[in-house]
Amino acid sequence: MNEGAKKKIFDFSLLRSVFVFVKPYRIQLVASIVLAIVLAVFTPVRPLLIQLTIDKATGKSVHVPQWLEWVLFNTDLSDASRFIIAVTIFQVIFIFIETTVRFSFSFITSWMGQSVVKDMRTTVFRKILKLNLKQFDTTPIGTLTTRTINDIENINDIFSDGLIPIISDLLSIIITLATMLWINWKLTLVSLIPFPIMIIATYYFKESVNKSFIKVRNAVAALNAFAQEHITGMHLVQAFASEGREYRKFRDINRDHRNANIKAIFAYSIFFPVVEVVLAVSTGILVWWVAGKQLEAGLLIAFILYLNQIFRPLRVIADKFNVIQMGMVAAERIFKVLDNEDYIKKEGSYDPPVVKGALAFNNVSFAYNEPNYVLKNINFDVKPGETVALVGHTGSGKTSVISLLNRLYHIQHGSITLDGVNIEDYQLNKLRGSIGVVLQDVFLFSGSVLENITLRNPDITKEQVVQAAKMIGVHDFIMQLPGGYSYNVMERGTTLSLGQRQLISFIRALLYNPAVLILDEATSSIDTESELLIQHAIDTLIADRTSIVIAHRLSTIRKADKIIVLDKGEIREMGTHSELLAMCGFYATLHSMQFEKQAGGQVS
Repeated sequence: MNEGAKKKIFDFSLLRSVFVFVKPYRIQLVASIVLAIVLAVFTPVRPLLIQLTIDKATGKSVHVPQWLEWVLFNTDLSDASRFIIAVTIFQVIFIFIETTVRFSFSFITSWMGQSVVKDMRTTVFRKILKLNLKQFDTTPIGTLTTRTINDIENINDIFSDGLIPIISDLLSIIITLATMLWINWKLTLVSLIPFPIMIIATYYFKESVNKSFIKVRNAVAALNAFAQEHITGMHLVQAFASEGREYRKFRDINRDHRNANIKAIFAYSIFFPVVEVVLAVSTGILVWWVAGKQLEAGLLIAFILYLNQIFRPLRVIADKFNVIQMGMVAAERIFKVLDNEDYIKKEGSYDPPVVKGALAFNNVSFAYNEPNYVLKNINFDVKPGETVALVGHTGSGKTSVISLLNRLYHIQHGSITLDGVNIEDYQLNKLRGSIGVVLQDVFLFSGSVLENITLRNPDITKEQVVQAAKMIGVHDFIMQLPGGYSYNVMERGTTLSLGQRQLISFIRALLYNPAVLILDEATSSIDTESELLIQHAIDTLIADRTSIVIAHRLSTIRKADKIIVLDKGEIREMGTHSELLAMCGFYATLHSMQFEKQAGGQVS
């Protein structure tokens, strides 16, 4: 893992991919680079001014640089007092200018980083929205969440704390060294004798912290996954009295997280004192040399300041390299999502004004993972307004049939047509807007009942919602909730019963007035009190529209115009309720096993 992280620094193709998102902010990028150069040029100015001031105050001969004469408007600087006052005033002004430039540099790089994060996060989420459902079957939701939130946030560090600040620091070090060599190259070389120790310490610090950061990141991921999973499943933990056992597991993971952080802290605790020791040794050698050569005091003070300007950025530059490494590792993960080609392709352009609802499955075979086909050579048709029921054991392929109809997955063989046109030729929004789905496990978002019904579609008014609720007999139930349509259902609708969540999903389906309605086990696991309401809602929904029903309720099965019996991905039987019973075959066996008990033993 560490080796991979090190390689990412030099993965220029990946860095170029990141900088694609910087293109809209070219001006800010150029401005930050220019400011970095300006700050680097500013670095040796103050030590030089201090050197000149001290030398002038001690009566030494001072050569005033041409640029200083120019900024001081060619003021007569022969007098020591006038020189000191003029240079001091300029230093005060210069400090304000340097502070302003430094602030602008920090603000622009941080602003650019956050803007890139915003754009990249939007792009990643848009890509996630377009991924085929298969990706969500095989990829943990927590992984995609981490990619969208945490990993992208690390990209910001590349700009605000990584690449551009490193460029600024390196330029500052180079210009400071050049200035020192220009002033007195011998003194420069002598003062930098301990410098190789600093380079070696920096390298080992970078490696140590990088390993520690990887362990910290893995420990954080383990903590997040454990906490999310166990808080979500807390009812199960408490039901089986597992609190003590799960607490001990969490304590162990938390200890690993602490130990990983302590190792990183230990590396910092060693490195920073080493920097101070090396700086102190360099300063000592500098003082010894200046004293032995009887050089100017101003030169000594200036070189001490120069050394600080070299060592100060070196203390953090190794840490910034680790920031880049972590950012590049995060970028690699992000682009794995962005480069995923298993997305929903919207190649269709067919957009009819009206969809009647005639369906046909023609030799359809489908596998989530080839060659394990879950549907094999499926053939059936549904006329507009007909109700078709799909029955079969668990795993027979019922839900796969309706998933294909909505183009949640792509079929390997055969075709599905709607009103005689292949569903692949439809605009995806038109196709899905023409098909309403009511699932067994109703998902509700945190928010009001009204927001969950309209899915925050501003084109749907509250009056339309109320009218639809009254049409299927649910309005009174909603008004009994605290706040009525403004009632907050909380995350996943946990404040409502299964039957109440189901009723809300029926209103949602009716509002969109689909030509085809799919009910996937919509009446299973419903309490007796809600059953009559739900049955009335179903009768209202399926009236005069094509319906595909997966249900265990005998009343719904009886009313179907056609019943299709699936077994192991194949159609075993097809016909009406009475026709299939008369066959005394697969359906009759299912009926006797599952439906007679629900009907109180009264068999048709």
